Amino acid sequence: MTPSNYLDLLHNHIDITQVPFSDRGSRLLVFRDPEQSHLFVKLAERLTALQPGIDAYRQRQPFVCDLCLIDGAGEVLDFDVVTYPHVVYFHTRLGDFGLVFQDNCTLAFGLPPGVQAGLRFHVLPQFWEQTEYGGMFKGIRNLAYAADVPVMRNQITPKEGGYTVEIVVQAEDDSTIALAVQERVDLTLDVAPFSASCTASKARWQDWFDRAPDVDERYCPTYAFAWWVMGNNLISPQGRVAYEAMTPSKIEYVGLWLWDSAMHALAYRHVDAELARNQIRAMLACQLPNGMLPDAVYDEGVITEIEHPIYAKVTKPPILAWATLKLHETAPDLAFLQEVYVPLVRWNAWWFSMNDDDVDGLAQYNHPYSSGLDDSPLWDYGMPVESPDLNTYLCVQMGSLAEIAEALGMEAEGAMWRRRAAAIVGRMIEGFWDEEAGLFRACTMQDNQPIPVETPFNLYPLWTGQLPDDIRQRLIEHLTNPDEFWGEYILPTVARNDPHYDPQTMWRGPVWVNINYFFIEALDQIGEHELARTLRDKTLELVMEHPGIHEYYDAETGEPPETAARTFGWTAAVFIDLAIQASREEEEGG
Repeated sequence: MTPSNYLDLLHNHIDITQVPFSDRGSRLLVFRDPEQSHLFVKLAERLTALQPGIDAYRQRQPFVCDLCLIDGAGEVLDFDVVTYPHVVYFHTRLGDFGLVFQDNCTLAFGLPPGVQAGLRFHVLPQFWEQTEYGGMFKGIRNLAYAADVPVMRNQITPKEGGYTVEIVVQAEDDSTIALAVQERVDLTLDVAPFSASCTASKARWQDWFDRAPDVDERYCPTYAFAWWVMGNNLISPQGRVAYEAMTPSKIEYVGLWLWDSAMHALAYRHVDAELARNQIRAMLACQLPNGMLPDAVYDEGVITEIEHPIYAKVTKPPILAWATLKLHETAPDLAFLQEVYVPLVRWNAWWFSMNDDDVDGLAQYNHPYSSGLDDSPLWDYGMPVESPDLNTYLCVQMGSLAEIAEALGMEAEGAMWRRRAAAIVGRMIEGFWDEEAGLFRACTMQDNQPIPVETPFNLYPLWTGQLPDDIRQRLIEHLTNPDEFWGEYILPTVARNDPHYDPQTMWRGPVWVNINYFFIEALDQIGEHELARTLRDKTLELVMEHPGIHEYYDAETGEPPETAARTFGWTAAVFIDLAIQASREEEEGG
């Protein structure tokens, strides 16, 4: 199946009661109320100036709610929904309404011809709250609405802190009612014919899918949906977001996260190398003077410290150099390597200058969230923690910096990075290796005690490709033990026989496909190609078992827990990259 079929392949695949109908670059998210024929529109914006708190946006009510299709008498029309990536249709007793994005901030509703029909909706353009001594009202966003045909009724009624709007028109062929939501006050709204907006939207999405490399037909339904996620989750530049970049989820994770951005670049490199580079640039644009990179970036600011469960500076694992090198392998660009090399060197230096309190050459985590493994039991025993996963990332990063330096003609500097990468492997063996258990242990820095938890991260140094044979073999024995990590659904993020194992709770047991991706690369790198292929195929099969694409999966059932975010970015990116790898291998007869 070729990309030209993907629009049809996704017919009714997008369930807008669960995931938003949105568009590339847009902050508008359209959902259907699962209980009735109503729509609502949420904003993919944090707006912390209105409502402080890094997670407050998740509980914020819709900007537009109770959006109904109505007849000439104002009666609500029940509808059945038909979805495509570029358009949504609503089948009603009057005929078909349609919904497309006229542009990033404008929703266009097409009306059935020859009838009186329209929309009713409730808009909440202000945020308000009572305080101890009074209250406050703050502007959220501005809304304009307009039709391109004669208006029969147009009512705005103040109600419940907002306004209820009812607009009814005499619909003609190709009639439209448009709603625009923006920050600026100038809301001049030019309404395009619905067919023109629909044609343009279809062309945009068709062009997006046409760029995707062909894959084996069995991957195509999930592959097409993954590419929809990669387009749908893009947001346009605004505020501190300096480039078009991808949110992990427009529903649950609004902003750009550091290691997510690196993973997203894996997929974008196959369709748009510049878009892939911009995922890396967007994070480097917010680098601090001391070289630190923030945990996350959003329109109004960056997140570099968090107060829970402890107060500390917070970032994410250092994999940008690794992602940069992967991008260069697919789409070579020495100018980009030159652009990012010094910022990446400063990022590497920050880890050792600010996160090595005992000056032993092994970096530490000062906050659980800096690991990306927010609630892993590895952090249950206190902070700071020296951990094999972090120092493996740094080894891989320095190996990547070596190749970047050599590509730029700096052979001596490349050799220096290789020596440093080898040295950190030696330090991990000396400081983390547990000979009796046959794995690497994270250690608390308060008492320098090994942490009694078994996770894949205790096996991470496999990824360095520089371990002695006996150590490497013992790690593989752990990895392939079904009582620990192997089995039908792999890899759990805590060993199955560990008392901390919980297959439903984030990093305490579920399968995360980005971790699988790192182990697939590690196994291939050390010549364990059959194990790598098995892990790759099981990862693809796990994602394909479900109509959606989720943040993580129960390691016992393969089902996504309720707490797992939907339309999750790096799951889509990893699926895309692995499906392309598998398809190319099959074509080559491997």
